Amino acid sequence: MAKDFPTRSENYSEWYNELVYRADLAENSAVRGCMVIKPYGYAIWEKMQQQLDKMFKDTGHVNAYFPLFIPKSFLSKEAAHVEGFAKECAVITHYRLKNSDDGKSVIVDPEAKLEEELIVRPTSETIIWSTYKNWIQSYRDLPLLINQWANVVRWEMRTRLFLRTAEFLWQEGHTAHATADEAIAETEQMLDVYAEFAEKFMAVPVIKGIKTPNERFAGAVETYCIEALMQDGKALQAGTSHFLGQNFAKAFDVRFTNKQGTMEHVWATSWGVSTRLMGALVMAHSDDDGLVLPPKLAPIQVVIVPIYKSEEQLKQLDEYANNIKSSLMKKGISVKYDNRDTQKPGWKFSEYEMKGVPVRLAIGPRDMENQTVELARRDTKEKTTYQAVDIDLKIEHLLEQIQDNLYKKALDLRSESTHHANSIEEFNDILNNKGGFVFAHWDGTAETEQAIKEETKATIRCIPLNNKLEEGKCILTGKPSKQKVMFARAY
Repeated sequence: MAKDFPTRSENYSEWYNELVYRADLAENSAVRGCMVIKPYGYAIWEKMQQQLDKMFKDTGHVNAYFPLFIPKSFLSKEAAHVEGFAKECAVITHYRLKNSDDGKSVIVDPEAKLEEELIVRPTSETIIWSTYKNWIQSYRDLPLLINQWANVVRWEMRTRLFLRTAEFLWQEGHTAHATADEAIAETEQMLDVYAEFAEKFMAVPVIKGIKTPNERFAGAVETYCIEALMQDGKALQAGTSHFLGQNFAKAFDVRFTNKQGTMEHVWATSWGVSTRLMGALVMAHSDDDGLVLPPKLAPIQVVIVPIYKSEEQLKQLDEYANNIKSSLMKKGISVKYDNRDTQKPGWKFSEYEMKGVPVRLAIGPRDMENQTVELARRDTKEKTTYQAVDIDLKIEHLLEQIQDNLYKKALDLRSESTHHANSIEEFNDILNNKGGFVFAHWDGTAETEQAIKEETKATIRCIPLNNKLEEGKCILTGKPSKQKVMFARAY
């Protein structure tokens, strides 16, 4: 499994691509820029979905589904929105094919041109707000708290599995409120949900902040985000939550009668995370031997591999292993007993190491005699022999330790990779030789932000929510600045 596997230090990009492929997470499809998520990769995504879905419902949201296709005229109703997505839209112009004259192929039927072109959704604000107009008339209809699990298309030119694909899976929440304060509270609440999920389940520490106007979601008044640091020193935006003000409500004339009997436009939010989180999971924890998964998101938390020389020994081990498996499953631990006779134990060890299974148990005839198991942790590579008595309790506790250890390692890396720069020279030196998050003063103008990006390839990832006011001078222009912002090169 590990033959010719590139290391992170040799070529981080190639390491990532090979790992996604070898760990059986995903592969490129026949459609340019699109991916096939394989069963093991999809099982991880399902674990993410299930937990996030629970967290959404615990905060009062319900799921719905809206059309994949959006009339072109809908996008033109919100000027900033269409400008932000115009270059990424896939457009449907015809609705039928026909056989070519020579009968050897099919062609687009020129007689089947749509009266109005349809856009394959890059995001669903417009189609959803056209629907909300029919759902909202009174303050009694608010708040409206809707989420949908869906796919979207953004016609990316440079793609990479999970991180940036033409089609990807995600969830998108769209809510309507009676007041601006309620909508802002919703925006911040969902950012907190994303941060909690990233830290407690993905074991990835994040910085919560606000995007600059240049980086703001198209059509939003304010964009909140969580930013994570990958092992190569680059940032990855792991989730966004947007306060939309009344922009979409006005564009689609969504109004309600308030308690005073006056008509006014509702206030809106939208928020989403995508299969990009899969890329974050891979890059935050994995090593040169393959994938490393936090136990809370691992499809298989424990794998049991028998070591035997004869079929008779295997039969005896089957009973021993299945007893252990049963006790673990009663604790809610997901277990696989791999007694295939088509692969040798060493091959299986490499396979599950590559796939990031948190705990591996090896059992042989001597273990059965002594009522022991050999346990290997994926995160530290440590091997220990345990008595099989109460192994379920030991592994339950160990899985919690592994989860905490992965978070601590990621947090330590972020601490070591967080820097401060007071000049553009120092800024460039850090980016080129260390990477990571760089806090620096910025004069607050879009022009300076763009100039720094062009010179250094670093962007302002966010203005952290806990930012302290600190008088200083912009690293590029020398103009006054009241606070530092967080820069990084990013995916």
